[in-house]
Amino acid sequence: MKRKSRFKKLILLGAFMLPGSGHLLFKKNIKLGIHLLLGTIAIVLLVIFRWDRFINTFQSKAVDHWVAAIFIILSWLFMAFISVKHTCEFLSDKMQKPRIKTPLFLASRRFKENKLAVVSLYVICIFYLVAVLAPFLATHDPSAIDNVLETRYQSPSWEHPFGTDEFGRDLYSRALYGARISLSVGLLAVLIAILIGTLYGSVAGYFGGFIDNIMMRFVDVFIAFPTFFLLLMLVGVFEASIVAMILILGLTSWPGTARFIRGEVLSLKEKQFTEAARAIGLPHRTIILRHLIPNGISPVLVSAAMMVSTMIYSEAGLSFLGIGIRPPIPTWGNMMSSGKDALLVAWWVALFPGGILAATMLSFNLLADGLRDAFDPKVLMRRFL
Repeated sequence: MKRKSRFKKLILLGAFMLPGSGHLLFKKNIKLGIHLLLGTIAIVLLVIFRWDRFINTFQSKAVDHWVAAIFIILSWLFMAFISVKHTCEFLSDKMQKPRIKTPLFLASRRFKENKLAVVSLYVICIFYLVAVLAPFLATHDPSAIDNVLETRYQSPSWEHPFGTDEFGRDLYSRALYGARISLSVGLLAVLIAILIGTLYGSVAGYFGGFIDNIMMRFVDVFIAFPTFFLLLMLVGVFEASIVAMILILGLTSWPGTARFIRGEVLSLKEKQFTEAARAIGLPHRTIILRHLIPNGISPVLVSAAMMVSTMIYSEAGLSFLGIGIRPPIPTWGNMMSSGKDALLVAWWVALFPGGILAATMLSFNLLADGLRDAFDPKVLMRRFL
């Protein structure tokens, strides 16, 4: 018994120190084990090669370094928790409960069958991980300018993988830091637009009648303004900071989401579960937030994936025109803008940020297509039956 208990403790210790090892040892849920093991190896290699930066982070006042270091620690702890939890279940020989084929489960299984969508999801996750870990992955200070005459417009090399720009700044490091701005602007702006649009459209669709007409006529008037010219006007009025850019993009993009969710709520409010909720006296707020929105959110998720690419493109376009986030803060848009005048001399200045931007937008579009096919109610109904 003591040997067996000691053996279990060793296995759990191994699962904690090397997440994913328990899955591979017991040959159960191997895909998850491989993911955990690869994530652990990536974290270990990053910490080893950037040990000095990792240690100096805790003596630094730079917020981005702290965020990256805490993210690394929490990621490892989360993977270790998942690994130990599953390994305990393997050791106790617990039988896994059969999964109930809910519509969400069927949608996730159909999404996994779409290889392009899965690959695009991996690419997006890698981009966001790179953005968070930019302080540890960057090889140079993205804003450092030193001996411009000798370092400007250097072609891609081992020291500068993406080359240098007109001021001798390392484009690889600037692309990593630019990812933080472009991706965070896109994601946060979409969250604002989804929140406002979902609440607005669900209220309009639920109450209907005069309230619906007034609210949706306001949406029609809002949509009547050309979005890009509205962005130009707002950016010209307000200072083009990161926070202002997020608010401007988010507050001008919610009407489409409002229309999506309104159409869903108009059909859902006539269903039996909604009538039953009214019959037992649930308040309108509870019916909207707990019953209607969760059941009508699937088209909004598809729209959100498309909107992220649109937001990133809008931010890059404004920065490219010189009216968005301005240098020396790096974004993919202003990096391409700085390289447009030197395409014949230094093609790499615009090519690399432009290629990353194109890959990001393509990944979000493919993800949106995968989500649309996964949440198709006709396909789900055929699989459910």
